[in-house]
Amino acid sequence: MTQPVTQHSAGAPAGYTLRFPDSWWQLDLDPSTRDASIRRRIESEVEQAPQLSREQVDALIRTTRRIAREAHAQGALRASGMLRILRAGSGPLVLSATTVVLRISVPEDESEDLADLVMAAGMQLGTAAEGTGLPPGEVELVDLPHVGAVGRISRIEDVDHHGKPVPTAVRHTLIPVPNSRDYLVLASSTPNVDLADQFYDVFDAIAESFRFEDPAGPAGAADPVAKAAGGGPMGEADKGK
Repeated sequence: MTQPVTQHSAGAPAGYTLRFPDSWWQLDLDPSTRDASIRRRIESEVEQAPQLSREQVDALIRTTRRIAREAHAQGALRASGMLRILRAGSGPLVLSATTVVLRISVPEDESEDLADLVMAAGMQLGTAAEGTGLPPGEVELVDLPHVGAVGRISRIEDVDHHGKPVPTAVRHTLIPVPNSRDYLVLASSTPNVDLADQFYDVFDAIAESFRFEDPAGPAGAADPVAKAAGGGPMGEADKGK
């Protein structure tokens, strides 16, 4: 998949590399093909899980289509997902998660400083959680191996699904694009709230694989290993340009 990291700022990196586990696949975001493509993929994923009812399969298809539709509407560079169905004593256990890569640009009249954005996000999380009964979430500054300081936002939020709120564990990673006012956001989520910590570990591993490919990025971005990224323990690489 080839997409620009940024549409302006000549000194900004031109592309990125991001690895996903082998069990993840890229969601089709093209409105002309996504519905049929997603149905085929979900049907393929569940064919080895006959314990799922037709209603459950159709619900998975609808949910995945909604995620792809919303990602496309937000101008996502890509969206990836995973689906695994385990046998459990009380019935099948459906594990699912998605990561959407978005590009945002900070308005000229606002500070693009990472610390300022993280602080503002923390205040918004606290306000949004008031009266919901949900935890306020957490914001922090962390270091990624290939890009340095980034922002990380974690929370449990209610996502509307056909008028019904569905608790969802969310972790967003904000990556500054050098020499620009842009950020790439890795927006990861899972409805398996009881396993949030385990999924957060997976989301963090995906984020830690991120690197800019252009030499204009941080030190090491031009590393030939990044350009050859593919295979390995984190699976195939997405290369966005």
